Amino acid sequence: MEKLLKDFTPKESGRVKSINGEGKIRRRLFDMGITPGVEVVMRKAAPLGDPIEITVRGYELTLRKSEAQAVVMEV
Repeated sequence: MEKLLKDFTPKESGRVKSINGEGKIRRRLFDMGITPGVEVVMRKAAPLGDPIEITVRGYELTLRKSEAQAVVMEV
């Protein structure tokens, strides 16, 4: 089942299937270690839903919803 990272709920996990963003957003996500095949766990979201905190490659990372929208996950 496919789902965007921005639609995850806390403690939900999955693998990155693809990155849909282009240009700077795509490059930024790759630089932060969000690459196809990597396991991602959503830790928590801010009260208004933006930003979200995820665990990827053993470290915590905070993303804006606009960045998380470009990440297609496999649940």
